[in-house]
This record gives sequence, structure tokens and C-alpha cells, in this order.
Amino acid sequence: MKIAVLGAGAWGTALAMHISQQHQVCLWARKAAHVDGMRKVRANPMYLGDFKFNDNLSVESDLGLALQGVDFIVSVVPTCGFRDMLQSIKALGVKVPVIWANKGLEPVTAKLPHEVALEELGPHQAWGALSGPSFAAELVRGLPTAVSLAVNDADFAKQAGAALHGGSLRVYTSTDVAGVAVGGALKNVMAIAAGISDGMQFGNNARAAMITRGLAEMTRFGMAMAAQKDTFMGLAGAGDLILTCTGQYSRNREVGLQLASGKLLAEILATLGHVAEGVYTAREVVKRAQDLGVDMPITHEVDQVLSHGKSPRDAVMDLLGREQKQESFN
Repeated sequence: MKIAVLGAGAWGTALAMHISQQHQVCLWARKAAHVDGMRKVRANPMYLGDFKFNDNLSVESDLGLALQGVDFIVSVVPTCGFRDMLQSIKALGVKVPVIWANKGLEPVTAKLPHEVALEELGPHQAWGALSGPSFAAELVRGLPTAVSLAVNDADFAKQAGAALHGGSLRVYTSTDVAGVAVGGALKNVMAIAAGISDGMQFGNNARAAMITRGLAEMTRFGMAMAAQKDTFMGLAGAGDLILTCTGQYSRNREVGLQLASGKLLAEILATLGHVAEGVYTAREVVKRAQDLGVDMPITHEVDQVLSHGKSPRDAVMDLLGREQKQESFN
């Protein structure tokens, strides 16, 4: 098969390198200078160190050339640019299936990627979400990784699942595109909260409570979006949440750690070097949760810290000061 991977950040590059073990892959990057650099060294040192590309992997900055003759597309551009990417694909007359691996809600509209895909591609084109506990730095080293692939078309699910599965990557298929999208988006917000807790030295008990109650918020939000509850107990829910809240490579957890140390958000983002989707997702989730009537106290407090100047300590204290209640995921 020939597969285009759009977006040459760390995760896009790691996926392209993995897929190229079995298939022809074209990795697209927006900036010609970035592509020229990758061609020269046959690696992506800007985002993923000196891991070398194999002969099945080509790089391209011209989107039309990157999409020529492909069987399907894997989009790994940030969520804020996902709609524009789909529109660019349509403008080129390319109608192959699209999988996305970006996570978050679209700015302003507060729509999840599958809602954007439905609007731009329609219900009859095959599309879906790839998500789960997966750090690029580990996949590229061949370390065992498992992810969920949720697709709106059963035949394409089998085809894409088989194409991505293999080597150190296990791919489990699902039909719950909404659930996988919600899990991927909201776990980043919870990771910022976990980073704040860890940065303030609140301990393991607090981190475990944050993860568990964060999972409850994710599940409530997802069910309000017609997602399946079981999805949040799987790789795209609990799995991705645990990794992002505890792992050393988590950009969103790093944002929380640095906020707890007293740094300003603008300063943190300027030095991070990668996109931390949770920063932009929190505000949109709060808006969407209000529309849906879903109670999301952790998300609310993270948004207060990120967008309204609240101190991390006050946010944690306000969470602890909430009224006693019965434990529930509903």
C-alpha cells in the first residue's frame, strides 16, 4: 500500500517510520526547509532525534505530490489546523479514507475531530481516529505500544487496522469514533491537572485521585456525546489518561509541572517546542460541557488557571473544598 502521513512532528514522524516497515509512505511537512533538512539527513532531528528513515519513506512539502496515488491518509496536524487540512485534501480532488491522530477540540467551534470530519467529508467517506497510550519516543525505538483505531466503515477498519498493525504496534479496532475522540481530547486537560498536583508535591494519593476523577469527567462528557461507556475503560480512555498523567514525555503534564513552579503560560509554551493540545482544549471543553449540562470540576479549574489567572494552589484547594458526594461516573 501507499500511505500519506500529514504532519512531521514527533508523532507523525514516528507513525510514518513505523508504517514504512511494511508499506510505501510519504511524510508531508508544511515547511520546505524542514523537508529539505529531513531529505539530507534521512531523519527528523528537529522533533525525533537521529532515528534514520528507511527506503520506503519519502518526504514532501507539496501536498498534491504527497497525496498522489495513496490508498489512505493519516493526518497528524494539530486540531486547530485539521479542518483546513481536510479542505485542502478536498480541493485537490482526493477522496481516499482519512485517519487522524490529532487530539483536542477545534478552537471557537468546540467541535471534536469526528464532527469536523463529518462536516467536511460527509458520512459516506471512510474516516476515523487513531488514539491511545503512545509516546513517539518509545514507538520509534520499537518498544511495545497498543492503540485504538475507531472507524465509521467496517471494511476500511479491517484494511487500515491490518496496515498499521505489526512489529511493536498492536492496533485494536472500534466503531466508537466519538468515544475515542473524546478520550484523546480530554486526557490532555487531566494531564495538566496531574502535572500541577505533582509540581506542588501533593503526592501519589492526589495524583491517583486526579486520574480517577478525571476519568469520571471524561466518561460523563463522552456519554453526553453518545459515546460508549466501555471505550473509557480501554486504551483510548484510561490507558491514554494514565500514560499522559504520569509519563516523562507528556507535554501536557510538563505544562502543569511548570505552572506549579510559578512560570507564566506564555513562557512555558515558548520553550516547550511541541504542541500541548490540552492548553487549547480546556477552554473549549468548558464551553461544550456547559451546553451539554455536564459537571466537569477538574476541567473547570484547569481552565481557570490557563485562561483566567487563577493560581494553581487555589484551583487545587477549591477542588478539595467541594461538597461531599456519592462516587459516580454518571
